Amino acid sequence: MQEHLIFANPHRRIDGWIRENPGRVDFIAGLLYTLFCIPAALGLASSMSTPAVLSILTLSLVQSAPLMARRRYPWAVTLVVALGHLLQLGFDGLILFSQVSVPIMVYTMAVYGKRWQSFFTLGLGLFGALLATFSMFSAAGNSPYPQSIFTFDMMISFVGLALVVTLSWTFGDLARTRRLAMKSLREHAERLEKERLIERALAASDERNHIAREMHDIVAHSLSVIITQANGARYAAAKDPQIAIETLKTVSDTGRASLKEMRRLLGVLRKDEELDNRPLPSLANVSELVESAMVSGLNVQFEITGTPRKELPAGAELTIYRCVQESLTNVIKHAGPEAKAQVQLEWTSRGLNLSVIDDGRGAGSVVIEGAGQGLLGMRERVALYEGSCSALPQSGGGFAVSVSIPYSED
Repeated sequence: MQEHLIFANPHRRIDGWIRENPGRVDFIAGLLYTLFCIPAALGLASSMSTPAVLSILTLSLVQSAPLMARRRYPWAVTLVVALGHLLQLGFDGLILFSQVSVPIMVYTMAVYGKRWQSFFTLGLGLFGALLATFSMFSAAGNSPYPQSIFTFDMMISFVGLALVVTLSWTFGDLARTRRLAMKSLREHAERLEKERLIERALAASDERNHIAREMHDIVAHSLSVIITQANGARYAAAKDPQIAIETLKTVSDTGRASLKEMRRLLGVLRKDEELDNRPLPSLANVSELVESAMVSGLNVQFEITGTPRKELPAGAELTIYRCVQESLTNVIKHAGPEAKAQVQLEWTSRGLNLSVIDDGRGAGSVVIEGAGQGLLGMRERVALYEGSCSALPQSGGGFAVSVSIPYSED
């Protein structure tokens, strides 16, 4: 099995290794190129004197060996190779196989060098082609001043060498454009991936906050009613057992309603299960919420004034419902006995205003464990619909909650 994986897609494995190890590839290719140039230079200088052989061998090494680091230090390698070719001009008419390094370095600088280095290398290559043309024809001619005669043959030679340099630079520049485009695409893909992860984290955080608000509204309200009713039943049972029976029925109904709300919330989380997901509460259910608070023993007055100009979104109606629920829950828990509350919904030309006012002790008179979570969730809900929310104790006693949600103008 391992052997099969090793030999599967060998060309892709080789291509992947080449892309991941450019330095090693340059070193191996440059070393092979240098080892090939040395015998060629020695064969060319076999009939020359020992100093000439050493000089030609040195020139060949200077022109070929630096290519082993051509992509790691492209500008330095270009200068060394150019120096080697300038020194070669001292040997009129000398042609070495290592001169192939010129188009290689012109291509390399066009791909990996800075823009000014790329154009400078192009100009240097064209100037070198001109000098090489004069050097070759100077050695072949008999005139003492061959440089002053630019013949047709010299022009053909120069055009051929310049064409090699220009084509090398052109292909390198195209490769540079492709490399930069691929780099830009990779950076864009990485940026999109990071943004996707951030958006997913933000979405998860927002969903956690949403679930926390729903859990708080459902559990806090229901448990407050159940605790209040259970305490009342405990004291009333001694005088009138019938009151305790009715109170326990209220506790049972409240618990059952809370269980339905919990199942609805779980139905949103567990979409793969077929659960009974009843519609979300809306403004039509506010009266039922007030009646539930009255059954628990709270004296509540409920009033609706004004006429709506248009309907609010379902989410905004749910927000108003939750605000009423949270406010009445706080009244039951903290306002004290014999407290009275007033719930008012007022439709205006701008939207819907909600006010819940009680005459109890106020939030500042008691120390509340975990206080502020419900009010914080209320403000977060209202802010989603560009509304305003305030919850402050009144100077004369009691607590006032004021919520305003504007119409969504399309």
